[in-house]
Amino acid sequence: MKKMSLKTRLVLLHTGMMVFVVCIVLALLFSISSHEILSNVENTLEESVAGAFEDITYKNGRLEFDSDLMDLEDGVYLSVYDKNSFDLLYGRIPYGFRYELPFEEGNLRTVTAGETDYYVLDMEVYLQDHQSIIVRGFVSISDAERDFRYTLRMVLILFPLLIFLTAICGYLLSRRALYPVSKIIKTVQNIQKEKDLSKRIHLGEGNDEIYTLARTFDELLSAVDNGMKREKQFTSDVAHELRTPISVVLMQCEELLQGNHLDEEGRRELLIIHKKVKSMSDMVSQLLLLSRADQGREKLHMERINFSELSEMVAEEFMEIARERDITLQVEIKPELYLMADQTLMIRLFGNLLENAVNYGEPGGHIWLSVWKADSYVQMSVKDDGIGISPQDLPRIWDRFYQADPSRNSDSSGLGLSMVKWIVEAHHGQVSVTSELGKGTVFSCIFPEI
Repeated sequence: MKKMSLKTRLVLLHTGMMVFVVCIVLALLFSISSHEILSNVENTLEESVAGAFEDITYKNGRLEFDSDLMDLEDGVYLSVYDKNSFDLLYGRIPYGFRYELPFEEGNLRTVTAGETDYYVLDMEVYLQDHQSIIVRGFVSISDAERDFRYTLRMVLILFPLLIFLTAICGYLLSRRALYPVSKIIKTVQNIQKEKDLSKRIHLGEGNDEIYTLARTFDELLSAVDNGMKREKQFTSDVAHELRTPISVVLMQCEELLQGNHLDEEGRRELLIIHKKVKSMSDMVSQLLLLSRADQGREKLHMERINFSELSEMVAEEFMEIARERDITLQVEIKPELYLMADQTLMIRLFGNLLENAVNYGEPGGHIWLSVWKADSYVQMSVKDDGIGISPQDLPRIWDRFYQADPSRNSDSSGLGLSMVKWIVEAHHGQVSVTSELGKGTVFSCIFPEI
């Protein structure tokens, strides 16, 4: 039941309640109807027998009967008997009924003749010369019950149709009632898919709880959207303001290093400062680029590039860096693969992935860079046999400033993989990662070929 949707549960609940109520009502109705039918049969029989007295006259010592006694009115058989001789004087009786049934004045009896049950009622009529006759009435209970059973069968036949119509009505009502909820869910899904916090539900005017929830959700989205915009603007402003002083410090360090007035210890300390400031400069540059991308202000310079040559060029630059860490970089690149891409960003993409593989590799380890074509896509992968990434860290590696193991690379800004993800998506590609702790990591990228 927990796995069913709310709409399904409401339909089942509505249908079940309606079926339960209808069953109770029908049970009561048929119980009362059965009693009422038998009661009506009794009343009809009594009225018919009592009314038969008017159709009997006694003149000059002779009985005269009206022909109405022979009519089968309301299903009642009427017959007249001599009380003393039990002889049938006039009227009709049901087929197969016994003539010798004893008389019982005013007693309503149930008698079975063949396969039919009858109510039988006897009433005595006193004549002028102290003689008396018996008027007997018969009415079939089975016929009345047969009509009742027919009605019951019709109800049972129509009952599934009633359940079906109830379920359809329940579905339509629940869909209409849950439409605001569906719109809220669809809006949230679109926000998650498109990462666009400017979307709103705009459910309209209403005073119930769902409309209040929708308005509250819109207000929350507005607050979050404004907060994100302020954060992005703040990040952009900070990165922009830091870029100038960092550039000045970096230039001063480079000028001092070019001179000859520093001793060995001073030069060594200045080189450390220069390295740290260079890392800060790279971090600010990446942060500023990501900030402009978040605000939609970063323009890509798309051109037709030889992806194979570009990857070979970057690989050659990193071979020496990997060799210093006692890591072997192996390449397998298919020639003449072309993409429409921003060359600068693609160089940064390769650089970030290879730098990440070097920083988290082990001495004596390997890095494999592969570029190939599959169907209408150009694919690349950077694989290493380094320390790997734990399962709990794997989903967060794309987050800005997140580092699974900061102690491995204190110079890392934690922005490299965030930059990789943005670059790939900006080129309408896909990036994925697989890793096993202690065995290595594989980053894969797919781009549509031109």
